[in-house]
Amino acid sequence: MDSIRSKTQKDTLRLRTPSATDGAKVWDLVRNCKPLDENSMYCNIIQCDHFAETCVVAELNGKMVGWISAYLVPSDPDTLFVWQVAVAPEARGHGVGVRMLKDILDRDVTSDVERLHTTITDDNDASWALFRKFSRISGGDLTSKSHYTKDQHFQDCHSSENLVIIELPEALARAA
Repeated sequence: MDSIRSKTQKDTLRLRTPSATDGAKVWDLVRNCKPLDENSMYCNIIQCDHFAETCVVAELNGKMVGWISAYLVPSDPDTLFVWQVAVAPEARGHGVGVRMLKDILDRDVTSDVERLHTTITDDNDASWALFRKFSRISGGDLTSKSHYTKDQHFQDCHSSENLVIIELPEALARAA
């Protein structure tokens, strides 16, 4: 658990590992964070249960205001894939997303992670800003390339997704 004071110093942000009982609240949070893709409530319950060690919930005065779902890539356990980031409107602009990413990467289960992957559409300015900021703050190296395309993967029903790769400082130091 991690308690962090917000910019106003009157509210306490608490970061923690989720449990299966958080799934419905995660589902509600994501539904209220347009334009995020909504998963089923069952999917969010499974994420909170089976992938709890690599996911995080943020609470502000007891209310869930943040969520990151992530997992270690089975074929490459040195890579953390960040599936979804949700921050409630009232908690935006206070570094909650960066704090949640740091929280996951500070855990024992991610101690060998060398890179972070995520996918972002061209028009998702908030996600681009978050991952650029995280890369800058962490000293990582951010690159991106086309990955899941609208025509090849999404049957023209979803915008193309770019694979964003952040090589973390420890991995960069080992490569030097």
